[in-house]
Parts: sequence; C-alpha cells; structure tokens
Amino acid sequence: MPRIPRIPRIAVRLLLFNVLLVFLPLAGVVSLRTLERQLLDVQERSMVQQGRLVAAALSSGTLDAASARALIERLGGHSESRIRVVDLREKVLADSAAIPVRSAPPEPDEYASGRSSSSSRRSLLYRFGAAVWRWLEPLRRDPPSSRGGSDVTPHTVVKRALEGRYAATLQESAGQRSLTLYSVLPIRAAGNGPVTGAVIVSQSTSRILAALWRVRLNIFKVFVYSVLAAAILSLIFATTIARPLVRLRDEADDLLDHRGRLKRPFRGSHRNDEIGDLTRALEKLTARLERHLALVESLPADVSHEFKNPLASIRSAAELLARSDEEEEKQQLGATIEKEVARLSRLLNGVREVSKIDAALDTEAARPVDVREVVSEVATGRVAVDLPPHPVIVSASEERLAQAVRNIVDNAVSFSPRVTVAVREQNGHALIRVDDDGPGIPPEHLERVFDRFFSFREAHRADHDGLGLAIAKAVVDGYGGRITASNREEGGSRFEVRLPLAG
Repeated sequence: MPRIPRIPRIAVRLLLFNVLLVFLPLAGVVSLRTLERQLLDVQERSMVQQGRLVAAALSSGTLDAASARALIERLGGHSESRIRVVDLREKVLADSAAIPVRSAPPEPDEYASGRSSSSSRRSLLYRFGAAVWRWLEPLRRDPPSSRGGSDVTPHTVVKRALEGRYAATLQESAGQRSLTLYSVLPIRAAGNGPVTGAVIVSQSTSRILAALWRVRLNIFKVFVYSVLAAAILSLIFATTIARPLVRLRDEADDLLDHRGRLKRPFRGSHRNDEIGDLTRALEKLTARLERHLALVESLPADVSHEFKNPLASIRSAAELLARSDEEEEKQQLGATIEKEVARLSRLLNGVREVSKIDAALDTEAARPVDVREVVSEVATGRVAVDLPPHPVIVSASEERLAQAVRNIVDNAVSFSPRVTVAVREQNGHALIRVDDDGPGIPPEHLERVFDRFFSFREAHRADHDGLGLAIAKAVVDGYGGRITASNREEGGSRFEVRLPLAG
C-alpha cells in the first residue's frame, strides 16, 4: 500500500504561530473604540467651551432674538458646530445654520467632505475588513454612555438645561452613518441669576468616523500583508526545513530490510546549515554502524576458519596416534595435540575478550585518566618512554586503556628489541606513539593488521592468535579515538593512537 503523505507538522505549527502574531494588529482595531471615546470627549469639551462663551455673552443683557442673532453673526462661521439659542419656551431665537456666512469659505477638507472616506469604503479591501469588523461587533460594543442613548432626545436635554443643568446626548444623523453630538448649556441672567434660555451646540461625528475608517483600513492592510508574509515564510520554511526532515524520516524508515539488517548508510548533504549537519552526522553514524555490523556478522566465519586448522591438526594427530606403535612418535603426536588444544584455548579466550570489550565499553563508567600514568605502568623492560611534563587527561577506563596500550607495545616488542613510547598533545587529542626498530609492516598488510585473527609472522603463527591489535582497535574506537599503523622512513613500524582530550 502506498504511503499516504502527511503534512509537515512543523510547518503547520510555524504557520499557526505566524498567523497568531499577525492577528495582533486586530487588537489595535478593537482598541480603536478607546480612541473613539477620547475623540468624542475632546469634541464634546470643544463644544462645551463654545457653548459657555455664547451663554456668557448672552447672560449680560436681555435674551432676545436680535441679540442672539447678532452674536452668532459675529462668530462669522468660524465654528464647525451648529449653535442654536432657545428661550424658556424652547423657541429658537437664533440658529447658525440659518444665518449666511460672510467670511470666506473654508479650505476643502477631505475628511469633512467625506470624499476620502467614501473612496476608502468603496474598496474591496475595506468591504472585507468591514465584514470582519461586523463579526467583531460583540467585542467592541461600548457600555452605556453617560451622555445617554437614542432614547434621550435633544428635547429632553434641552429640558434639563432649562432646569439649570448641563446635558448632552448622541443621536443618529439623518441619512448618514455618523452620529450627532448635542451639548446643551443653560443661560443665566447676570451670570448666576435665573435661567433665561439655553445654548444648543451640535456637531456631527463624521470627521471622527472618517479618521477612524482611515486608521482601520491602514491597520487592516498591515494585517493582510502580514498574513501573506506569514504564509510565504511558512512555505519557505516547509520547503527548506520541513521537507528535508520528511526526507530524512523516509530514508530512516527505509534504512533496514525486513530482517533488520542495514541496507545502506544515510546519504550525505551539501547544505551548510543544521539540517546538513544532522544529515552528515547520521551518515557517519550509519557508516560506523555498518562497519560494526559487518564485524559482528563476520565473527562466526572468522572463528570457524581459525578453529578449522587446529581441529584438523588434532584429528590427524589423533588418527595417527591410534595407529602408531612407536613410543617416540606417540609422544610427538601427543605434544602436537596439546599444542593445538592450547591454541584453541587461546582463540576462545581471545574471542571471549573481544565480545567482553564490546559489551563493557557501553557499561563501564569513563573517568579522567592521565595517559602518562598508563604508559609508565605498561612500558617496562626494553621499552623507552618519552612523556610531557604536564598531565594529558582523557576520559576512559584506565584498565581498558592500559590493555590497549599493552597489546600495541607487546606486538612491537615481539618484532624489535627496542621500542619507544611517546605521549603528546596534538589538536585537542592525546597522541600515543609506539615506534619499533623491527622489519616493518608489508605495505599490503597495513590496512589488515587490525583485523581479527590476522598475522603475517608465519614462522611463529602458532604462538599468535592475531587478536591483540584487534582488541586495541576496539578499545580505541569505543572511546571515540583512532588507531593507525605505518612504516618509519628510518626503518621499523609506527602505531599511533589518538584519543579526545577530556573536557
């Protein structure tokens, strides 16, 4: 059955995170109600000041239509508000809307004329934003205002003003989306005398609404552009990060066959980022795992091959021993059997030691070890040492590290009467160098000397099982180090062990 492709969850989370961030401008839209209230308060205070000026001017004399009209005419149309003066019977004595303005007309104002707001409201983006705004209507509904509501009519506030109290209300403007703010102040004779009338100052909130519409549209533009940017960034993220991770997941799923064997290592990457680093690290990991599995799988074949020769020698010697009548020959055949049995014992001990090391390296606790002390303990007799004056600390098991160094030194001593062991620090590693003056290593065997059961000293093959250097390599590899073999120009061989310094 083909695999059903799954949406990269990291990309979805990033998209949701980005979209959540770009929704923050909507909080600014909702907060505009606070700005709207503040603008209305400012407008109301301006209207109250105008009303107080008119009331103060009319309180100094008799309140009649002529004086009220003359005062409004002197204002000369400088006020954007409509000003009306009424007497105690609510009769309009003067109305600024009915008095022609003699001054020059004001400069065109795009907010006052509504041209800009009308064009903004006709745009498709504004209509979409208005739909969202209506959807958010429950979130931005204001609490009841102290000015009253639509049930408080201008007639009601005029009544309150004629009773000597200031009153205000908001009413829907006829045929418009704006509201009209009414502020009514009482007119008192001689300043603090009885109420003789009232000043009604009214003004449309269209300028405020036009400014708010413009701000809302700009904020909504930022929101739309932010959503588009978030979508593009999420797409780029999915392409450059999520998809490579999905490829790594699929490759990991297809890494093993049905029997659990490694089919191939990870394919490397040329990316210069964390994904590339992860891919290359997995490539190295699976390559090491592949080599380890190859060694594990080859162990039975190697053991079988190594056991075959001594077993064959034992069987032949036993058959000849059964048919031999000479005492000297029987003794020779018995010695051969004992020798081959001892060789089998050494092979079994070596195989058990290799398996023990593979298991112990994963469980034994590593601790700081001074390489100088390990080399001083191992290098005895014909072995010369060259140690630095300062400690060279690595993280390992002292027993295992000593075993590896001892195997390398014993191998060198078996070829040469003179062996030198030197310890140095080099590029963040501890370097252990073992030099001998022996015949050296044949070039074709340089890569094989660390293989299990391999030995090129045929003259003494029976005395060496070929596991010493293999055990040393297993220990060094287990601590993240590297062991190499080479020939010296002046003669002899050289083994170098590099282990990472602790810390």
